[in-house]
Amino acid sequence: MVARVTLAEVDTVRMRLDALIDFFKESVVPAQREQAGYRGCYVLATPEGKALVLTLWEDAEAAEASLTGGHYERQVEKFVTVYRAPPGREAYDVVIVDAPVPATG
Repeated sequence: MVARVTLAEVDTVRMRLDALIDFFKESVVPAQREQAGYRGCYVLATPEGKALVLTLWEDAEAAEASLTGGHYERQVEKFVTVYRAPPGREAYDVVIVDAPVPATG
């Protein structure tokens, strides 16, 4: 499994953070799910607009295909009017997974 990490900072004055999160859920997540080899994502955010988007891919080929096929750029462009600076991107091999366990009770 491969994880791609995108770091971004958005202007929460131009668009409220909760609206950006809703837009990501409604627009980006469904588009991600259509990509071969996509295995999920985590999005972390601060109230000031810093965000870390971690997408999980079956393998390096699937992660690379989302780049070379233009999918990644199409998703990034959806937020072009609210970025404070261009987002950064890196890929990592997933070497340990300790997924959250839902609370029971």
